[in-house]
Amino acid sequence: MNEATQRASAWIYRGLWAVLVEWFRVPAEPPTLPVQAGGPIESFGPSPDFLRYLKFWFWLGLLPLDLVILIAWVAITVAYPPAGFLLAVPAFALAVLPDIVVYIALHLRFDTTRYVMTDRSLRIRRGIWVIQEVTITYENIQNVEVRQGPLQRYYGIADVIIETAGGGGNPSQPGSQSGHRGVIEGIADPDRIRETLLGRLRHSRTAGLGDDLHELAAVPNRWSAQHVAVLREIRDEVAAMKPGF
Repeated sequence: MNEATQRASAWIYRGLWAVLVEWFRVPAEPPTLPVQAGGPIESFGPSPDFLRYLKFWFWLGLLPLDLVILIAWVAITVAYPPAGFLLAVPAFALAVLPDIVVYIALHLRFDTTRYVMTDRSLRIRRGIWVIQEVTITYENIQNVEVRQGPLQRYYGIADVIIETAGGGGNPSQPGSQSGHRGVIEGIADPDRIRETLLGRLRHSRTAGLGDDLHELAAVPNRWSAQHVAVLREIRDEVAAMKPGF
């Protein structure tokens, strides 16, 4: 996509984005989560390099098509100039319009992807036609891993895959998510995000189990010597009554 086409696409995108936000009630603010007073909350989106990564695949997919259209138009023009003249505008539209559409789609995907982390849970939001929000509580997390392909490594980004209790999800679809799987895609600091999630997971499980144990340990012993003596007397009486039955 040349500079003029990029400017045209950006201008169309700004106008289209405003229309979509108004028509589809796309939230202008990132998703929110309940958080304790003074508790940590972090809201972020994919890295700008994730958009560059998506555009690389855009170039890889559409550039050959543009070249085929151009070569076909040049061949027709050389063979029969009047036909080439008549087909100039349709050929140009066929080569440029798909580029603009894909450019807009990539930016929509980038701008509508948001992540929020608190001390208790993670929320992932995607979509504009259908807005998908998945909330994952740390207690349900079973595994957190970082996935990075060679091209992602080149752009300095990676995906953080979160598996929750029950499994599920399709590993072949990095952008997919379900009640059992969440993907934080296209971020520049995946190791930090992973360690943050694991740290809060450990803290959450300690708070859910360890604190209970501490509370039980703090309960005073209610069995006094008198209680024990009474129980022994009952035991002896029951033992003495057994031969008579």
